[in-house]
Amino acid sequence: MDAPFDLAVVCDDDPDIALAAKLALRGMFKEIETLASPRELQDFIKARAPDAILLDLNFERAATDGSEGLDYLGRIMTADPEAAVVIITAHGAVSVAVEAIKRGASDFVAKPWSNERLAATVRSAAALRQTRLEAQLERGRSSELGHNGETPLLGDSEAMERVRTLIDRAAPTDANVLILGENGTGKEIVAREIHRKSRRSGQPMLSIDLGATAESLFESELFGHTKGAFTGASGDRMGRLKAADQSTLFLDEIGNLPLHLQPKLLTALEQRQVVPLGSNRPVTIDVRVVAATNLTSDRLGDETRFRQDLLFRLNTIEIHLPPLRARRDDIPRLLEHYLRLYERKYERPERLVPADVMEPLVKHDWPGNVRALRHAAERAVIMADGTAYRLDDFPLPQRHEGAALSLVPGSLNLDQLERQMIERALRMHHFNISLAASELGLSRGALYRRMEKHGL
Repeated sequence: MDAPFDLAVVCDDDPDIALAAKLALRGMFKEIETLASPRELQDFIKARAPDAILLDLNFERAATDGSEGLDYLGRIMTADPEAAVVIITAHGAVSVAVEAIKRGASDFVAKPWSNERLAATVRSAAALRQTRLEAQLERGRSSELGHNGETPLLGDSEAMERVRTLIDRAAPTDANVLILGENGTGKEIVAREIHRKSRRSGQPMLSIDLGATAESLFESELFGHTKGAFTGASGDRMGRLKAADQSTLFLDEIGNLPLHLQPKLLTALEQRQVVPLGSNRPVTIDVRVVAATNLTSDRLGDETRFRQDLLFRLNTIEIHLPPLRARRDDIPRLLEHYLRLYERKYERPERLVPADVMEPLVKHDWPGNVRALRHAAERAVIMADGTAYRLDDFPLPQRHEGAALSLVPGSLNLDQLERQMIERALRMHHFNISLAASELGLSRGALYRRMEKHGL
C-alpha cells in the first residue's frame, strides 16, 4: 500500500530518539530523513520541502529552556509559513511547547511518547499542510480569474445588472446560494464574487466539480475518510466540507450528486457536522455553500433526480445566470477584454475588430456562452495577422436544426444517436472537449464518461 505522504524529517541530537520516531512513522511517509542539528534543517527544507518536520527544542548540552529550538522554529516558519512542524519536548516542558504552537508549530509530543499518539499527531499535521497548499492553489486560481483584482464579471446589460444586484444582497449574509445557468455562462465567477464580497473572504474559497469527479469518490471528497475506510485509503483525508471550515465551498454541477448521497449532504448542512468515511465521530464545520448546476428549475424539481428538501436548503438565494445570446449587448466588451488579455499573454500586437467582423460575432448564438467566446478570442489572437482581426480568425461553428434526427436515418436507437451526436460535436469543435461539452449541454466530466462508454 502506498504511503499517503512523501517526506518527513526528524531533527533531534539524540540518535535513539530520531530512530524511534523514524520507526514509528514507517508506512506513513515514502521517505524519512533524520538530522542531528537544526543548522542542517534550513537547507534541507529549502531543497526538499518535507510534508512534516519533527523538531526537538533543546540541542546544546544541559539546555532545558527550548530557546534554541524556538529560534529555529521561527526561521522555519519564515522560510515556509505552511510548514507542518511537530515539536518534540521533554515531559514537564509543556509550557515551552505551547509557546512553540503560538509561534506556528502544528502540535507537540512529549517524550516518552506512545507510537500511536506520535503517528496521529504527525498525520494530522501533514494533512493540514496538504490542505493549506491546496488552499494556496485556490488563491492563485482566484487571482487568475480576477485578473489582478479587476472583476471578470463583465457586462452592462440589464440581465447582468440583475445578477450583480443579487450578488451584492446575498454576499454579506451566510445564506446558501444556488446558481443556475448553461455551461460556460460563468457560474464559478459568480461564486467567487459572492465569496469575495462576503465576511469569509479572508479565507480561500474551496471548490469541487461533481461533474468531473468519479461517483465512487464523491463521499470521500465531500466528507473525508479515515485510514483503512476502503481499499486504497492509506491515510486520513480531510473532506472538502471540513477543509472549507470558516470559508465558502463551491459545489459545481450539484445536479450530478447521486440521490443516495443527497441525504448525507443535507444532514451535514443542517447539523453543521460531517462524519468521515470509516469514522463514527462527527466533526463540526462552519461552511457556507454556493452550489451551481446547468439543470433547469424544472429538472431540479424532479423528485426522482433531486431531493426537494436538499434543494430548499441550497437555494435560499437563487441566481439565474443568462446565456450570452440573451445579452448580446455585452459581447463587444467581453470580446475586447479577452482579446486584450490574450494579446498580452502571447505578446501579440493590439488589433482592431472592424464593424463588419463584430456584427456577425454579436449575432452568433455562442452555444458555449462566455467560455466559447473566450476560446474564440484566444484562437483569434494566435491566428491573426495584419492590423485588424478578420472573421476567419474566429471559429464560429454553425448549429443545424434537426441535425440529431438526421444523424442515423431510420434509427431510434438512443445509444447510437448519442454516439453520433457526440462524434458530431467533437468534430464540429475540432475535438475541443470544453466546447463540445457546452454544445451538448454537458459538463466536461459527463462528456468524458460518455466518450468512454462509446469507446471514443
